[in-house]
Amino acid sequence: MTVSRRLFLAAATTTAVAASSNSLALAAPAATAATAAEPHYRIPVSATDSPQELVAKASRVRPTKRQIAWQSLEKTAFLHFGVNTFTGLEWGTGDEDPNVFQPTGLDTDQWARALRDGGFKLAILTVKHHDGFVLYPSRYTKHSVASSSWRGGDGDVLRSFADSMRKHGIKVGVYISPADENQYLDGVYANGSERSARTIPTLVDGDDRAGGDPRTFTLDATDYGAHMLNQLYEVLTEYGPVDEVWFDGAQGRIPPEKVETYDWDSWYTVIRALAPGATMAVRGPDVRWVGNEGGLAREDEWSVVPVKDSGNGSVDYALRYDAPDQGSRDALAQSRSVAQYLQWWPAECDVSIRPGWFYHADQQPKTVDQLADIWFRSVGRNSVLLLNIPPDTDGLLPAADVARLKEFRERIDRELPEDLADGARVRDDDAGTRTVDLRTARQVDRIRLAEDIRHGQQVEQFVVEAKSAGAWTEVARAGTIGASRVLVLPAPVTAREWRLRVTQARTGPHIARFGLYRSQV
Repeated sequence: MTVSRRLFLAAATTTAVAASSNSLALAAPAATAATAAEPHYRIPVSATDSPQELVAKASRVRPTKRQIAWQSLEKTAFLHFGVNTFTGLEWGTGDEDPNVFQPTGLDTDQWARALRDGGFKLAILTVKHHDGFVLYPSRYTKHSVASSSWRGGDGDVLRSFADSMRKHGIKVGVYISPADENQYLDGVYANGSERSARTIPTLVDGDDRAGGDPRTFTLDATDYGAHMLNQLYEVLTEYGPVDEVWFDGAQGRIPPEKVETYDWDSWYTVIRALAPGATMAVRGPDVRWVGNEGGLAREDEWSVVPVKDSGNGSVDYALRYDAPDQGSRDALAQSRSVAQYLQWWPAECDVSIRPGWFYHADQQPKTVDQLADIWFRSVGRNSVLLLNIPPDTDGLLPAADVARLKEFRERIDRELPEDLADGARVRDDDAGTRTVDLRTARQVDRIRLAEDIRHGQQVEQFVVEAKSAGAWTEVARAGTIGASRVLVLPAPVTAREWRLRVTQARTGPHIARFGLYRSQV
């Protein structure tokens, strides 16, 4: 899961679908349907737009309800688990003996308890990694748990995972890798087949769905694209409800002339139809990759960014995925020659608790100080943190990692304990100025801010001031706020009255939070 191999050319098209009782055909380009269904999520731009027009359009971009709910999660979990756990590889070969997969002590309730105690609200399982080994008994591949002697061939990690997460109040996410080394060996992945109309699901011999009346889709896909559609259909109809579908843009380790062009538009159509509430990330229309695997957002992270089309219902960053600025006035102007839309596309910061994404016995988890620093530079910078915690060869989260998750949650609770502004006198002098009277002088060294993103992301510059000896003194200055901005003061400041002043905005800002804290760390 390294940067060089992911090839995140992240997609950004929502497909709105209309269907008869049990049949769906892709009748219109995904971008057209998306624009009609969610007009403020994505606004067209052109090279003739002036810088002022671009800023005005950016001010009108709004998130979907799905995106608002996702941004409120703040911290989500990744669970990399599969044949790599047993082979020691990070990128599998696709020809592994399924019998290598033997998590004899699998306890997904233990995973769920650890994540719950660590404060996670959603967890994503690697249902299929790049090797193509599937953690449920799929009808469309022999490279799965059904071909392992584990549990007599009746094992189903996805079933256990989904049931455990829901039982403990955690939302369910799935990662299904677009790359598939096993299907390449079988002549399906990157075989040069043309896109053509495919009926999904494709029933197989002895299919237990044949006697019913399954909802069907007629969609354009390559041979491998249809394979992915069938597996998506299985997961979303038999293991739902699914709250997030996570893709990367990884290509298999294949000759460059055999690159598989992914059928994003068709995949998105099936997901939107079968899991309409699911967030699609990171190569998806709802969420973008922040651009590194260190869990770190930019100092000023924008949720409204310029994007361009890249084919098959997918769009890409207009600027480089790792550009230091994705959405400021300068960035919007810089993107003018290539950008086709301004889109609400918030950032996700992924990082593993250990050096590897899969479990390795010789590795140890990050320290609490490291995790806290990552939290402040992800959640504290208008992003969602995606932290990977890999299960071990027994099928358990390692004891050291479980302890670290609890310590991590407790650390953030101590960093931001009781909000001193709760119950204080609050006055909004205008749309960009909020004053808080704590009624008595208090020490403050942490400040948490948020915009009401239902009205977009508007704040470009702001200052925080404290009143001392009858005069306002600046204690902090920064750029963006968005859904979450956390400032750490170099030393505690004692004052009764505090003021937030927005000094530059795209249009009238809507402040949702001005929290004041005294850290207990």
